[in-house]
Amino acid sequence: MSDMTDRNRTDKPEAETPAATGARRTTRRGGGDPATRGRTTIADGVVEKIAGLAARDVVGVHTMGSGLSRTFGAVRDRVPGGTKAVTRGVKAEVGEVQTALDLEIVVDYGMSIADVARAVRENVVAAVERMTGLEVVEVNIAVSDVKLPEEEEEEVETRLQ
Repeated sequence: MSDMTDRNRTDKPEAETPAATGARRTTRRGGGDPATRGRTTIADGVVEKIAGLAARDVVGVHTMGSGLSRTFGAVRDRVPGGTKAVTRGVKAEVGEVQTALDLEIVVDYGMSIADVARAVRENVVAAVERMTGLEVVEVNIAVSDVKLPEEEEEEVETRLQ
């Protein structure tokens, strides 16, 4: 009998339970942190723009793209209302949490191609991961040309005539 008496003393009286007092139980709506509700998708073009701008910021990168794409880009840049193609020379494959990039660059003469490529890789990975939250699994760099100093002088002369 003392066992039953002890149990009754430790239980809450019926008047204090939520059902007896008329209090409602609070329910959480929405299922968790608002930041985790829904999906965010990032288009390939967004990653390509970020990577293109980050690659162009590296000292030693003269321009992006192959000779043919640069020619078409130069024509497009001269057309009134035309915009500079920041994605020229950049191809991205974007998944749900990872991305892979292929870049085609032209390096200034006299610069170490290995050093420029390493700096481009570091800058592109940092920019893409910071801005998108995607993991960059690889950045493949193809050096399609070297910009010689005399090539620049010839370009300027032909424009002036």
